[in-house]
Amino acid sequence: MSHAVIIATIGLYVALLFVVAWVSSRGGARDLFFTGGRNTPRVVAAIAMVGAAMSGVTYISVPGTVAADSFSYLQTTLGFFFGYVIISYLLIPLYYRLGVVSLYEYLDNRFGVSAHRTGAWFFFVAKILSASLRAYIICVVLQELLYEHYDIPFAVNAFIMMAMVWLYTRRGGVRSVVWVEMVKTIIMLASIVVAIVAIIGALGMNFGEALNAIAHSDYSDVLFMDDPLDRRYFWKQFIAGIFLVVAMTGLDQDMMQTILSCRNKRDAQRGMMTSIVIQVVVITLFLCLGALLYIYADANGIVVTQGDTLFGYVATECGLPIVVGTLFLLGLVASTYSSAGSALTALTTSFTLDILGAKADRVVSLRKLSHTAIAVVMMCVIIIFGYTSAEGAITLIFTMASYTYGPLLGMFTFGLFSRRSVRGRAIPFIAIVAPLLSYVVSSNSAMWFGGYVFSYEIIVVNAAITILGMFLASKSAKCR
Repeated sequence: MSHAVIIATIGLYVALLFVVAWVSSRGGARDLFFTGGRNTPRVVAAIAMVGAAMSGVTYISVPGTVAADSFSYLQTTLGFFFGYVIISYLLIPLYYRLGVVSLYEYLDNRFGVSAHRTGAWFFFVAKILSASLRAYIICVVLQELLYEHYDIPFAVNAFIMMAMVWLYTRRGGVRSVVWVEMVKTIIMLASIVVAIVAIIGALGMNFGEALNAIAHSDYSDVLFMDDPLDRRYFWKQFIAGIFLVVAMTGLDQDMMQTILSCRNKRDAQRGMMTSIVIQVVVITLFLCLGALLYIYADANGIVVTQGDTLFGYVATECGLPIVVGTLFLLGLVASTYSSAGSALTALTTSFTLDILGAKADRVVSLRKLSHTAIAVVMMCVIIIFGYTSAEGAITLIFTMASYTYGPLLGMFTFGLFSRRSVRGRAIPFIAIVAPLLSYVVSSNSAMWFGGYVFSYEIIVVNAAITILGMFLASKSAKCR
């Protein structure tokens, strides 16, 4: 793919991005940035949630994991489905009943300001790291495709991306994010479908032959039920999927701001459940694409050294129709800007309302200041990742989430299923100690538990330690 085509594709998408952001942000009230005006149609929210759940890392990494993990990701996805049921019928009614703007207002209502700010800080750290890692992976791809040709440093690459993200979210906030996420979902789905069709054609197969090739390949195993010590073991993946999605979606301001912009609880619940059905279909398409990519690589003597780069290489360098490479690049850019924009908006909301505790007369000024400062911090973290060369992005993101979201999961669980009152000063200490102890357990599990190695399900241990700590620091009392 020529650099002129790459520049034109990026330029056209950025123009579309700003048009969507401008149209969606017109005529909004002061709380538009934080809530989207609470008038998002549930179909739009459902489609946008698919995009919100699938970042650029998902886009390039999930197909690449097929060689090592086959279709085992569907085991986690099944857990996601049950996690979405919990979010829809336990957490969404709670959030609408309390009328929260930030999710962590619940912790203030239940345990006091110390828990409120502890939860907000854990979300802040978790989201800064995960969002910056996602953006870093895409910046690396764009660096190789474009910026290196013009000898533009990686730091400038990161600055350009975050500057664009800052510009399109600075006014519209959540409403802009929702509509941009919907556009991203459509582009990503079109990219996957077109790539699958093109690869099937390049292999000289019809659709039925391609399905047969996938089914009889080494990449199509879904269920891993035999070895509990295998990190792909069904129950490990399934249970981890439930708890990860409850924590990373239901307790994540970034993810929930889209669905909570619906008009009412019922619309939000329907939108959430519609979203997970669509996500299962899309993830299955991703995995099928991954299997076809490896079959295509085997047939054409392509040596795969890193799975994360395979989709991009085949789409842009292997003689497929130019529409495949163009849509791949569009999907990549769309996922980058929408994911980073969504994270920046959520971080700004939480930091302004939860950590700074902005009051009505200062909300706008503090929100603008926070929005700019957080964009700068994200840019710096992306650059730091550039020097440390983070690899295995999907695995790393879920591993980080297992430690950073564990205390949040524990605090919300204790609050929802217990009526005990916890000493406020103990909560920050408990939230810090829990992931540290979880790491010790995970690091020594093979020796302590007969060879058992924790995967993402360490989040359950993390949450359990948090719950135990809160119980020990509590006394019987009615909820506040």
